[in-house]
Amino acid sequence: MRSILLILATLLASTPTNITAQPLPNTEALKLEGDIASHLVDGVDRFLLKQLDHSIAARSQYWNRDTSSAAAYSKSVTPNRARLAEITGVVDSRIAFNDLEVIGGTTDGPVQGSSAAFEAIKIRWPVIRNIHGVGLMLKPTKPNGKYVIAVPDADHTPEMISGLVPGLGVPQQYARHLAENGFTVLVPTLISREYAARNGRAKMTSREFLYRSSFILGRHLIGYEVQKILALVDWCSSRNNDEVSIGVIGWGEGGLLTLYSAALDERIDAACVSGYFNSRQTIWSEPISRNVYALLDQFGDAELATLIAPRKLVVEAAAGPELELAGNGGAPAKLASPLLSVVSAEMDRAIELIGAPNLTPFNLIATKDGQGDFGSPNSLRQFAQDLGQTAKWSVEPVDLTVSDNQGDAKQREATQMREIDQHNQWLLSESHFVRKDFMNKLDTSSVAAYEKSAQWYRDYFREETIGHFELDLLPLNARSRLIEKNDKWSRYEVVLDVFDDVIAYGLLTLPTGIKADEQRPVVVCQHGLEGRPQDVIGEQSHQYYSGFATALAERGFITFAPQNLYIFTDRFRTLQRKSYPLRKTLFSTIVPQHQQIVNWLKTLDQVDSKRIAFYGLSYGGKSAMRIPPLVTDYCLSICSADFNEWVFKNATTRYNFSYMWTGEYEIFEWNLGGTFNYAEMAFLIAPRPFMVERGHFDGVGEDHWVGYEFARVQYMYQAKLKLKDTTEIEWFDGPHKINGVGTYRFLHKHLDWPEPQAK
Repeated sequence: MRSILLILATLLASTPTNITAQPLPNTEALKLEGDIASHLVDGVDRFLLKQLDHSIAARSQYWNRDTSSAAAYSKSVTPNRARLAEITGVVDSRIAFNDLEVIGGTTDGPVQGSSAAFEAIKIRWPVIRNIHGVGLMLKPTKPNGKYVIAVPDADHTPEMISGLVPGLGVPQQYARHLAENGFTVLVPTLISREYAARNGRAKMTSREFLYRSSFILGRHLIGYEVQKILALVDWCSSRNNDEVSIGVIGWGEGGLLTLYSAALDERIDAACVSGYFNSRQTIWSEPISRNVYALLDQFGDAELATLIAPRKLVVEAAAGPELELAGNGGAPAKLASPLLSVVSAEMDRAIELIGAPNLTPFNLIATKDGQGDFGSPNSLRQFAQDLGQTAKWSVEPVDLTVSDNQGDAKQREATQMREIDQHNQWLLSESHFVRKDFMNKLDTSSVAAYEKSAQWYRDYFREETIGHFELDLLPLNARSRLIEKNDKWSRYEVVLDVFDDVIAYGLLTLPTGIKADEQRPVVVCQHGLEGRPQDVIGEQSHQYYSGFATALAERGFITFAPQNLYIFTDRFRTLQRKSYPLRKTLFSTIVPQHQQIVNWLKTLDQVDSKRIAFYGLSYGGKSAMRIPPLVTDYCLSICSADFNEWVFKNATTRYNFSYMWTGEYEIFEWNLGGTFNYAEMAFLIAPRPFMVERGHFDGVGEDHWVGYEFARVQYMYQAKLKLKDTTEIEWFDGPHKINGVGTYRFLHKHLDWPEPQAK
């Protein structure tokens, strides 16, 4: 704040007293006061909340339910089921296996407890590659031939819901009660919400830690845990030649996984979801490990329930897990118990969406107005009946003898985390080949053929990676005011309308001496994380920017310094979280802001509309990789202090510079590992000129990773497209900063503007 006040004081001190904030020609007077950046972020927040509200009605475009029969209904929702599998990362083939592995050692046997009704046995089973599930089998003394997968909450262990260790009262030990009533019960272990510093840096839950690398690689912790459940379904369904009844039940995070698993796999005959079913319109405030990209585009909990139909579903309205995470590097979050009124409304919505009572054997059972304990006898009894249990439900627990050799739950979880992390690191090593296959439709036989073939990828990038609001841009409604003037240039604040509640804002610097009929090139100069346009105009205001917007204006370029959204820490990161469930990102809003900026710049008499360039530092360099592929009015792009083997930087757990350890929890973008690394983004800029500015001592990465990724860009430009002089990299001895040597030459060359004469 102090630096901003100093900037403003400097501006006021250097502005002649006869300037009265007059606007540019053909613009209205800018009267907006206060912190315009804050106004901008607040407006986008309002905009996104409205988009979230609109998402419920908009989902209908993706559904074509046929209720003429159960078979017809199941077939009609197959595309929606496939989409759910894709966005939750349930995309890998599971390992086939014949039997569960019983775990036991020389000092501790596999049996963890027993009673007259069942025996609890430690088990393990293969899932994907080197990922295994571990947990318990509760093997009944008198099996009824039916199988249940009982999924605990993330902060409960299999032993807790089976009555083997303290932590839950007997009434909440739902795995135990099901086994006592004759069900063969399988209880998987989940990753917990343990909150700790990672690599001595950002504090986050274990679930967020694994979510991060999974997400950018097109996988999800939800997906991995669903796969563990479905591997158990594989085993259950292979037990005999007769039809097998299979149910899944869970509370809290177990309820989440139950809902997703039953929605995805039609072999599950009945599901019981407790302490989770809710409206998901505020999913952005829940733990980030629940964030599913594009979820609300097609699905709320009601829509997920319609994927379970015509199979049976019990929703138990009960108190759910409650917690609040302050952040400290990880994503702030809050979990509160679902309100009965909301649960009931969501269930009603599911039934209404289907519109056929014979296809909705759903039951809502509330405990104490929806805020009571989970695992109520009424819920378990209904669930058992849904699975075909005809015997009377017994509510009396059977005395249980517990083994002295209980396993170490923390060590077990550490192994589970290590397996998922190692799998993600393997996916990371393979991701280059996945992207190469993804990009194989590019035609490099000529530049014209390349541009034509690249359009499909640009459209995919716009719709699936960045995200695109199907909204028309508003009229420009340009407002401006002069804020500083000297003998070299004049500087204006400018505000433009973009969408309802969304504005674009920045600083325009016009060099002095532009002739009446002259049109000059423009350089859009983009600040980095937590930056402001004011940071890029004065060398003393920020050491990393070298005043490059002003320096370029003094070289004769018109410059425009936009305010981007990545400011005010959690305020902007929450915008990313609100965007993701809509199949959108921060850049879904930033791109149209820049399109509107370019549209306005092209209306200025002094601007050559064919010579508008983009140059950004740090997060502005991140912008340089994502905006010009879609705002094709930018004739070139320069990425400074950001270019990297981006997927590696996000997902690796071997390097300290990785975002796996830092507070940028919003940085992870869905499935870039399988689609667009920085080289592939640069391919969408080609054949327009593209440059990288890299300081050897910039901690955002290491030279060999930057060089590796840029070599791929260079190969495309120079070897494949024969564009010999349109891509460059400047290495310099320096830190994270604008160097302004090679990049300035690049701008003069490709914007066809003479370099200043040496004095």
